[in-house]
Amino acid sequence: MSKILVIDPEKCTGCRLCEQVCSVKHERVVNPYRARIRVVKWEMEGKILPVVCQQCEDAPCMSACPVHAISRNPETGALEVNYDLCIGCRTCMNVCPFGAMGYDWVTNRVIKCDLCGGDPQCARFCETGAILYVEKSDLSGIKQRKGGEALVDLMSRVTTAISQAG
Repeated sequence: MSKILVIDPEKCTGCRLCEQVCSVKHERVVNPYRARIRVVKWEMEGKILPVVCQQCEDAPCMSACPVHAISRNPETGALEVNYDLCIGCRTCMNVCPFGAMGYDWVTNRVIKCDLCGGDPQCARFCETGAILYVEKSDLSGIKQRKGGEALVDLMSRVTTAISQAG
């Protein structure tokens, strides 16, 4: 069975514990800027959304990588970056439809969720249940579509707001 991260923005309090445990797991420091998950807040709208790689089936980041540094882990299904191959060009970041990839300015490399090898710490420590790691088969098609549509809509608004601000 294949497992996925499911985000419920309605349950997210914006505590950012997910960012902290992620950065500690991967970088051994508490630094949200080095986390593979990002909590985005729209104060005026009262919206909070944890943004994390959706591990796309037809992954634009993997297709766009000029050195084929991104591949799918056959055990977890996660898209992973091979840092021995990655040249840091950030093409993958530019094509991600969810804006879920980041860049670590300390190590000068792209960063993305790798599902922590099958034990995502963000889901493990999320006290409100806003981040769950579940079997794909446990979700109905309607719930998957609804969540996907809401995320695409929200990210579209984020992209528009960012482009208007810049």
